Amino acid sequence: MEQEQNNHKHNYPEIISKLINVIIALIFIILVLVVLLYKYLPNYCLSEENTSLKNQPDSNGLFTDAAKQEALKHIDTTHYWTVPNESTLSASEKETILYGRDLIVHTALYYGPSGKIFKNNTNSMNCQNCHLEGGTKVYGNNYSSVASTYPKYRARSGGIENIFKRVNDCFERSLNEKAIDTTSKEMKAIVAYIYWLGKDVPKGQKSAGSGLKELAFLDRAANADNGQKVYSEKCQSCHQANGGGQMNGDKTEFTYPPLWGNQSYNDGAGLYRLSNFAKFVKYNMPQGASHNSAQLSDEEAWDVSAFVNSQPRPKKNISKDWPKINEKPFDHPFGPYVDGFDEVQHKYGPFKKIKDKLASLNNEKK
Repeated sequence: MEQEQNNHKHNYPEIISKLINVIIALIFIILVLVVLLYKYLPNYCLSEENTSLKNQPDSNGLFTDAAKQEALKHIDTTHYWTVPNESTLSASEKETILYGRDLIVHTALYYGPSGKIFKNNTNSMNCQNCHLEGGTKVYGNNYSSVASTYPKYRARSGGIENIFKRVNDCFERSLNEKAIDTTSKEMKAIVAYIYWLGKDVPKGQKSAGSGLKELAFLDRAANADNGQKVYSEKCQSCHQANGGGQMNGDKTEFTYPPLWGNQSYNDGAGLYRLSNFAKFVKYNMPQGASHNSAQLSDEEAWDVSAFVNSQPRPKKNISKDWPKINEKPFDHPFGPYVDGFDEVQHKYGPFKKIKDKLASLNNEKK
């Protein structure tokens, strides 16, 4: 028995030596495999078929330098206009400017069917139905660059226009009623509000995010039939199947404005031009959409615009609009024209050929 135990003791060094040899052999095999894999395995991370792997985090949740650089390309670093700080207003300024804002946000309460100032002076829509969030939303048709660019020449009237004329254009076209007194307390308040919003924008310049964001042309005409499907799926829950919108509980103003019918904007309004409507809905609709978080594709935006603007709405006498025919925009849907394209193409497109032709004709004229 004692001899057997001694034999086991003497075997330990031999066993350890064998284990070390096995470990060395395994390490060698692993090194060989690594070399072979590095040399012969396709480089998936750099292949065209798997470039998306560059943007995947590693086991620690960290992105590669290449992925970080790629992500930076898609970050919007533009310094967009922001609303001035209300706390800087004096008491007298604040009263007027806040009244102007209220007139923009709740226009129908002052000029609608039960208006506090005038009854039935508008179609019950509010200015902010077209100039979103009281005229302050980035690329929501905001007022940030109105004060800095007016007075200015406008081809639609063929003359120099001031802010008062511009405001009344909205009353007569988008709100489909009468202009308001330019000397009234209400007009002065609206203009004061607009001037305040643009007070930090240098004269003659436009702020980043003002107006509407540009939208690429389609290489085909906008399709109203396709647009009807888009409208049914993404718009009618707010604006209703008949396009009539939804009023608030008191029936004093629209919560969701009508997009066609007797209470909508007339055919002389800016949104009746397809490019304006398409840009507006692309970056603002449905609810929650923004210039950096669109919910509609370009095709959907153009097509739903074609559907909405093909529906019946009030008419306006526009016989004096665009007195210089060569200055008519590519998507003005009423002739005559100088470019040789008909009213249907001017309304629905495709627009690139029209725009190029107009540019060429105007360059020749110059």
